Amino acid sequence: MAKHRGHSIEFKRQVAQEFIAGETPHGLAKHHDVSRNLIRIWVRKYEQGAFDDDAQAADLIQEYEARIAALERLVGKQALELSF
Repeated sequence: MAKHRGHSIEFKRQVAQEFIAGETPHGLAKHHDVSRNLIRIWVRKYEQGAFDDDAQAADLIQEYEARIAALERLVGKQALELSF
């Protein structure tokens, strides 16, 4: 099964801006190695304002929370190892 790649908001915003500036979906898809349909989705979201600073801040918070959870698991594992 193929893994899905995660793209940053900055990358999505850049691709959407390149499309709006006149690049073709085919050219962008080939250059950035993403599907044309995905580019259309990103452009629609960009035009709706989904890639603004508030969305970026929310994504950053999610990344921090995931990192904190991973570190908490690591600390728990190390505490368990030390107790033995």
